[in-house]
Amino acid sequence: MSKTFKRLLLCGLAAFSAATTALEVKSGAPERYVVQEGDTLWDIAERYADDAWQWPEIWYQNNQIENPHLIFPGDEIGLVNIDGETKATVVKRGAASRTVKLSPGVVKMQPVARVEPIESAIPAIPLDAIRGFLREHRVVDSDVLRKAPRILSGTDNRILMGAGNKVYARGDFSEEPAAAYGVFRQSQVYRDPETKEVLGLEALDIGLARVLEIDDEIMTLNLERTNQQVAVGDRLLPTEDRELIARYYPKPPAEDIRGQILAVSGGVSQVGQYDVVVLNRGERDQLEPGAVLVIEKAGNVIYDRVAGEKVRLPNTRAGTLMVFRTFDKLSYALVMRATSPLRVGDQFVTP
Repeated sequence: MSKTFKRLLLCGLAAFSAATTALEVKSGAPERYVVQEGDTLWDIAERYADDAWQWPEIWYQNNQIENPHLIFPGDEIGLVNIDGETKATVVKRGAASRTVKLSPGVVKMQPVARVEPIESAIPAIPLDAIRGFLREHRVVDSDVLRKAPRILSGTDNRILMGAGNKVYARGDFSEEPAAAYGVFRQSQVYRDPETKEVLGLEALDIGLARVLEIDDEIMTLNLERTNQQVAVGDRLLPTEDRELIARYYPKPPAEDIRGQILAVSGGVSQVGQYDVVVLNRGERDQLEPGAVLVIEKAGNVIYDRVAGEKVRLPNTRAGTLMVFRTFDKLSYALVMRATSPLRVGDQFVTP
């Protein structure tokens, strides 16, 4: 074996070893950081990792801290050495993770510690941008909406109703009915741009109705909340008890994945930071909430004068998004970063 080949082999092994070692906290990461109101897990991850999806690799679950996977405003995050590796972890809990108050009924008036609900923990991504999509928007099979009970009329034969109005619905109520129903209206039907498969039907939240009485196939309800006028033909779906705060770590998807952005909230074609987008991949593709994906723009098509033919340039990275709600065949995601103008139809891939 020649000396030159030996040197190349050693260099290659060293490079391979370096590539397979654990990820490190990025250079310049703060030794201590106190979590602020309005912070998200994504914000903090980017302070300590080059990319937010690397967070699970550098986060240390400090067993000396209660609920070490939850981070609250006021908590102090610091760098620690674990088995020779630098990790980030909660080193001190702040006031927001608990409250101490005096209660008149306590013996000897000793202070009593009360742990606040874990809902006060910071979310993974900005809740204001996704709140409606967590609680209200639905993607259903077209048959589900077609067979759902429908608004028949309002009092005095009204065809448009608002909050406070009584309405009548007709449907099959032979099974035990719910105490309240969401009022939904058919919106966009999503199809895969390549296979043309129907991926789901988006049902738009119109309001919430409380059941007053049922007479055979006619249900009487009171509209407690409306986002817009309820119309004859709108459908009733049982309410969902959804967890509002998404408690998940940013992470790469479990499987290599590639797909397209189908739509953006608001019905426009331009996509920007903190826009909610619809993806043509879902649970059947092993996509889970928390998955981070890279957005790519297709390369321009240019004319190769020497070869006398058109050729497409390589795709370019244009941003990142994070999945926060999944359905069988598609998902909702939030655009976390956009480094160039984005549009419906742009591709996403595994980081």
